Formats: sequence, C-alpha cells, structure tokens
Amino acid sequence: MELPTPRAATRRDVHEGLAYELWLPESDPPWPGIVVVHGAGSKKENHADFARAASEGGIAAITFDQRGHGESDGEMSPGAVNDVVRMARLLGSIEGVEESRIAVRGSSMGGYLALQAAATSDAIAGAIAICPAGEEHLLRGLRRGELEMRADADALTAWLREHDLRDAVELMGPKPLILIHAQGDEQIPYTWSQELYERAAEPRKLIVLPGGHHRSAQHDPELQSVALRWLERELSAVR
Repeated sequence: MELPTPRAATRRDVHEGLAYELWLPESDPPWPGIVVVHGAGSKKENHADFARAASEGGIAAITFDQRGHGESDGEMSPGAVNDVVRMARLLGSIEGVEESRIAVRGSSMGGYLALQAAATSDAIAGAIAICPAGEEHLLRGLRRGELEMRADADALTAWLREHDLRDAVELMGPKPLILIHAQGDEQIPYTWSQELYERAAEPRKLIVLPGGHHRSAQHDPELQSVALRWLERELSAVR
C-alpha cells in the first residue's frame, strides 16, 4: 500500500544567516504563530513533525537551525536568544500571522533559549518548554564536550554563569507557559521542570510523563496536540 507523502514546508530560506523552514496553515488567516527551537546537536528538520502538526491545526510555524548547527552561519554564542527573537519577528511579519500571538517551543537547550527569549522580548507571547535544560546542565555539557555543535565555549560559559532560568520564568509574568518533562529523563531531572513551574505565574501547566527518556516527549503526537491547544486557548484569552 502506498502511503501519502507528508506535507512539505511552505518555504525554505535564510534570514540573517539563519536557515529556516516556514509552515503556513491551509486554513484561512489570521493565524497565531510558533517558533520551534531545537536542542544541542539537532537541526530544524528534526522538528518538522511538530511544525507540520501546528500548521495542520491552524498555527503558523517556523523551524530554524541555530548557529553552530545545520545550514546556519556562525557559532553558538550568547546571541542565540536574540536569534530566537529574530525568528519570532520574522514570523510576525508574514502576511496572515498575528504578530501579537507568537509563542516559542523549545526542547532541552532549545527550551532554555525559548524561556530566556520569552522572558525578555515583547515579540513572544508564550512558551512551551520540553525537558528544558538549566545553566548547570549546559555548563556541564560544555565542560565535558558533550554538546555537538560549533560554539564559542568561553563566551557561552561566561554568559551562562550570569543567568538563572528560574529568574527568567518569573520575568515571563502572565505569559502562558506549559512545561513537559519525562520522569525517566536521564539527562535533566524532571524535578527541574517542577521547580520552574513553582516559579511561574498563571496561566501555567506542568505535564510529567511516567517513564520515558530525554527525547521521548518531543515527538509524541498526543502531547504535541495537548500543548498546542492549551497554548492557543490561553493566547486567545489575552487577545
């Protein structure tokens, strides 16, 4: 039996040195939007499933290669947070996308950057963080050479030592936040997401999955749907 070919991205391009894929819904606009931020050693194509699910649900999505990864220019550096914001502003400039309803979704290191960006930019209205890394987790990975990326390690180390993700979560204020973490995560304890949840303001949601591992929550279709629907509902409430 021949299976249908999955829908491809609407556009592939490069913006200010960042390679990206844009996924627009087939439904009528206006659409909310979401920026997908991958983790260390990953790339935009690894999260096409989430972007496709978002666009099929009426949400415009953009995936991109972080610097030091894939087809994007440069090295991973403290400027990575600005890159997340840069992509949010690009998505908001697309005809049909509601600039005031753009969120971010990040996993592992991408979760860290997504939360930092949501805390500091008015271009981002909410966040989904999946097994988000903290400073100590990233510093340990840098020290051990476990993060598979081109990076300015000295600049990243100094920058990470100056930040605390718990403070960033507090700075998000009333922006909607959903945290998802597998209880069996072998890299980042699920209790870290519990700690972030305690520091977050409403509206907030925490999902802790029994079992699993560090990457198991990223590609679960049911969780993707739950997170997208919850976030879209909360963003609609503050329009």
